[in-house]
Parts: sequence; C-alpha cells; structure tokens
Amino acid sequence: MIALKLGVTSDDVKNVIIWGNHSSTQYPDVNHAKVKLQGKEVGVYEALKDDSWLKGEFITTVQQRGAAVIKARKLSSAMSAAKAICDHVRDIWFGTPEGEFVSMGIISDGNSYGIPDDLLYSFPVTIKDKTWKVVEGLPINDFSREKMDLTAKELAEEKETAFEFLASA
Repeated sequence: MIALKLGVTSDDVKNVIIWGNHSSTQYPDVNHAKVKLQGKEVGVYEALKDDSWLKGEFITTVQQRGAAVIKARKLSSAMSAAKAICDHVRDIWFGTPEGEFVSMGIISDGNSYGIPDDLLYSFPVTIKDKTWKVVEGLPINDFSREKMDLTAKELAEEKETAFEFLASA
C-alpha cells in the first residue's frame, strides 16, 4: 500500500513492523520504516506527508486484509498465508540484509517493549545464521504504545480462553 501510494516498488519499502496478533488488532507500524525515493532513503512519514491516512485507512486496511483477500478472490486466503510462510523460511535461511528487519511471531519472554511474557506476539527481528533476534531500542510513541497494548491484551485473553478450554477437557 505504501509503495503504491508513493509510486515505487515494494522492494523500495523496508522495516514496516507488524506488532502483535494475527487479527484485526495487529498494528502495522511505519514509524521506523524507510522508502527509497529517487535513490535516497527517507522515512515513510516524511515521504508520504499524510498522517491521517497512515493512522487511519492504512492501519484498518492492513488489519482487515485477510477478509479483503477472501472477498476479492471469493476463495480462501490460504495462498496469502502460504506466501508469508515462504517469506519466513527465506528470511530464516538467508537472514535479513544489514539495516533491515522483518516482523515475526515469537514468544514474548524478556522483550524490552513492555509486552507481557508468555505470548506469541509479532516483533521486529533481524536474522543471522538462522537465528532471530528482536530489534531492541526502537522508540515507541503514545499512539503505537496504545495499539501494541491492545493487541497484547487480545492475545492474553485468547491464551486464557485456551487454558480454560483445556482445563475443562
């Protein structure tokens, strides 16, 4: 979406983060994203100059993309999931380029972003020698903090529901 809006290829956009759950509460964060425009790398916010779109339609569209794929294709979104799996395997196998990171659902234990431990939560990671490492120290603004906490709360509730179900089985 960012590439289309800026008239560049998707390869020219990097370091967009998906925080949290794979649901309608996931948070696509472009605060640390970069785009290559006319040979120069700039921040996505600076390049787009459209805060309302980035904080509104962009987030909502990404959060609803699974349903949108199903609606558009009138078929399952399984191919989209399969593509994501292939991308993950490629990233694990070959690593992430220097200065770039990807988002990956990992166990949240010991993270520096205030997300409760024991959740499977999507974080920005770098990968080297088939080992992922959470990107530490990214500044988190109040808007992002609220979105990150909302998706963590949903994951904690889902975990609790799963444990309740297992206890009654």
